[in-house]
Amino acid sequence: MVDPARARKLAKRIGTIVATAIDHEIKDPRLAFVTITDTKVTNDLHDATVYYTVMGEKVDSAPDVEAAAAGLEKAKGVLRSKVGAGTGVRFTPTLTFVADTVPDTARHMEELLARAKAADDEVAKARENAQPAGDADPYKEPRVAADEDAASPDVREAD
Repeated sequence: MVDPARARKLAKRIGTIVATAIDHEIKDPRLAFVTITDTKVTNDLHDATVYYTVMGEKVDSAPDVEAAAAGLEKAKGVLRSKVGAGTGVRFTPTLTFVADTVPDTARHMEELLARAKAADDEVAKARENAQPAGDADPYKEPRVAADEDAASPDVREAD
């Protein structure tokens, strides 16, 4: 077992090396829109999981995740060599690339929040012109019987 702080530091370094290599050294056009988002290293420092996202060429175009995954798989050996040279650890960790689902999950949450806000707005509009179903003041004073009004408090004390 290795110190968890050392594993986090190595993971951060691996992420930086991989991102730099993809950006500057690997000339695969399938990796042009790949962004490294996170890296995790096992406690024994033998395996590293690199999370990535893929952006589309344009804002409205869909990203080609399959082509990016194939490009990363092809460049895995070169990237591992770069990691080995850049980290200086005795055993260079194996690299596993996983598509990051956090942006998709965040987008889905934003859509759910927008739907909830729209539903709240509809309820607020319906409430503006609404009339109560029963009396306007359901907590009216109870009626006092005529017999009780005639009896005075002094009479009750005498009894």
